[in-house]
This record gives sequence, C-alpha cells and structure tokens, in this order.
Amino acid sequence: MDTQTRIELEAAAFRALRDHLMEKRTDVQNIDMMNLAGFCRNCLSRWYQEAANARGIEMTKEEAREIYYGMPYSVWKDTYQTEASARQQADFKVAFAENVGEDKG
Repeated sequence: MDTQTRIELEAAAFRALRDHLMEKRTDVQNIDMMNLAGFCRNCLSRWYQEAANARGIEMTKEEAREIYYGMPYSVWKDTYQTEASARQQADFKVAFAENVGEDKG
C-alpha cells in the first residue's frame, strides 16, 4: 500500500471514530471513556490541535475542540454531559495522570 492511500485510510478511520462518538454514542461520557480507555473526545481534539501546531498551523485548545465537536465545547457539555459521581472523579484523576499528565489539561 502506498503512503497516500494509508494516510487516506487512517483519516477515514478517524472520521468514522469521530462520527461514531459524536452522532451515535453521545450517551457515552468523556469521563467514562477516559477512565476505561485512557482517552476521550477531548484527547482526540487535543491530538488534532497538536498535529496542526506541529505543522505550523496555529490552533488553540478551544478552536480544536470546536472543530472536533462540531460546536462550542460549552454547548456539547450543556447538551450531553452528565454530572460525574465521586467515584468517576476519583478514577479520572488517576486515569488523567497516567495517560495525559498534569500539564496537558
């Protein structure tokens, strides 16, 4: 497989993951994704931002989130995010530290 085809397939897989999380599984909470898988929608938007910045494209965290979420993050939170339990919050602190680090929030 040539490099361009591989890149296009990877991009298609990313778009399918994004669409799945944003359209079909809005019920899945970011905190649960982070606690179980070590990443969430915010991580995907951050990776998008980091890839843009690495290519000299200036993009803030909020700009990347709006691109990924298809709306301002505050609207997403108000529409889909539920209150996290104390247990979820405790598990998140561990998952975030292990997978993201203190400086990436």
